Amino acid sequence: MSGQFQRLAETNRPRLAITIDGEPAEALAGDTVLTALLAHTRRVRIAEFGGEPRAGFCLMGACQDCWVGLADGRRLRACTSFAEAGMALETTGMTLRGR
Repeated sequence: MSGQFQRLAETNRPRLAITIDGEPAEALAGDTVLTALLAHTRRVRIAEFGGEPRAGFCLMGACQDCWVGLADGRRLRACTSFAEAGMALETTGMTLRGR
């Protein structure tokens, strides 16, 4: 899948294996979750109420547009949380509805 972001620099940072909606992906050490998502996809999440794609807005944790779920049911802001090895991100589904 073609991402919204294209990495141009700092490509030598350690790679972290993650999943996005069950599909294998990778982030680089120091990436925010938002960066990791948009490097692989064209959106951060699907809105809970309208079903439209969302890509974050303010990029600093103020607008609430970048909430994503983890497979274990927790939620986090993609723009202010750092990617971690083994992270299982969910951009659609029950996790975002407060399961």
